[in-house]
Amino acid sequence: MGHHAATLEIATTGNTDVIDLTEHLERVVRDSGVRNGVLLVFTPGSTASVTTIEYESGAVADLKRALERVAPRDGDYEHNLRWGDGNGFAHVRSALVGPSVTVPLLDGRPDTGTWQQIVLCDFDNRPRRRRVSVRILGH
Repeated sequence: MGHHAATLEIATTGNTDVIDLTEHLERVVRDSGVRNGVLLVFTPGSTASVTTIEYESGAVADLKRALERVAPRDGDYEHNLRWGDGNGFAHVRSALVGPSVTVPLLDGRPDTGTWQQIVLCDFDNRPRRRRVSVRILGH
């Protein structure tokens, strides 16, 4: 059983920026030499998430609109009252979507669906440099 670790640094604009990580991750998997196993993708922090979606403008817009309905930017958040940074909505969105995905590796590639990409979502209210931690286990 082998393992490999990598870190991606991604510049974001915040404000529910959705960034396709798939090509970066496919390269990391290729470089690892692992053919079959699992790929774990995680972002530390409480205002960003990693998930999967069909990365096309309509689906991305639909995701953003759905998150705006569930955790509106101008909602009433206790976090904003306590810290005054105005990003309470970003913390809620991040908690709902989650910080990581685990994807099977098959024949040296993430075994995602034809129209499924792995994305980083930055919900914060300002641009950030996000770290994405990648772990690969397998043989």
